[in-house]
Amino acid sequence: MAIEAKKSFTDKLEQRLGDFIPANQVAPIMAAVADTLELFSLTEVSPEASGPDDLLDAYLSALTVEGRSQKTIDRYAYIISRFMAYAGVPTRQVSVYHLRSYLAAEKARGIADSTLEGYREIFSAYFNWLQRESLIEKNPTTNLGAIKCPKKQKQTYSEVDLEKLTQGCTRIRDKAIIHFLSSTGCRISEMVELNRDAVDLDHLECIVHGKGDKERVVFLDAVAAMYIRDYLATRSDDNPALFINHCNQRMQPGGIRDMMVRLAGAVGVDHVHPHKFRRTLATDLARRGMPVQEVAAILGHEKLDTTMKYIVQDKDDTKQSYRRYHG
Repeated sequence: MAIEAKKSFTDKLEQRLGDFIPANQVAPIMAAVADTLELFSLTEVSPEASGPDDLLDAYLSALTVEGRSQKTIDRYAYIISRFMAYAGVPTRQVSVYHLRSYLAAEKARGIADSTLEGYREIFSAYFNWLQRESLIEKNPTTNLGAIKCPKKQKQTYSEVDLEKLTQGCTRIRDKAIIHFLSSTGCRISEMVELNRDAVDLDHLECIVHGKGDKERVVFLDAVAAMYIRDYLATRSDDNPALFINHCNQRMQPGGIRDMMVRLAGAVGVDHVHPHKFRRTLATDLARRGMPVQEVAAILGHEKLDTTMKYIVQDKDDTKQSYRRYHG
């Protein structure tokens, strides 16, 4: 069992690393991991290991029916399974004390409060669902309070930042990527899945598939369309993907993040990452007066509360609004 568990672990780790770092950096990391694992006995945790019930399977099936993404479902399965293995009791016997003990142990292990709050929300969703379905009598998360997290001031790109990033690109492809993200506010997962035929450069729009495979239209500005058109004119391959790497394969999130890290170091812009473009677009549209419902539609958010978290309220903006409405 230990051999199979180690192989399963290393296979999954190698796959996950490939999403974040270049392939030539994965091999030495995996070699170090393999050497380290020789010192441990490993057992793979599965939903079945959490106790003599199949409640987790039922919950994951419900998430599938609701249209949740496979990535979300896998994350819920992993986090809940780890907790159940720690608790060591069937789901119906879980108490708030098991939950608090687990979260305290994770905190002692160095897990950030924001991550622990994410765990708590997943546990609450799980046990709330079980109670609604009358599969458990008492919800152990009822008295599990929220974990306070320090609020950090979110950052956006300034016009100068975006100009530096553009000028620092050595490939027309990278300029197209920067301006595509800047103008559409797409998630990086949505962008890498795009094909060329989904982008209408004449009408400055494209169709993307977001979380839960929900389709929406996003919009390009003229500059982004120009760079994309120039980039596509350089290609002679038959790959349908909108953006490809040097091997003529569809670009992956890890490759794009790696490109941005190198670009940020070259031009001196701090905290460059794909998701920051979404926050920048949301903030810019809100400052220009676009109703938050329309901003939410562009970002692909179902809840306005989620969109509001993306909008960075500047102190000067608040002051100007106060002066406008209060004499």
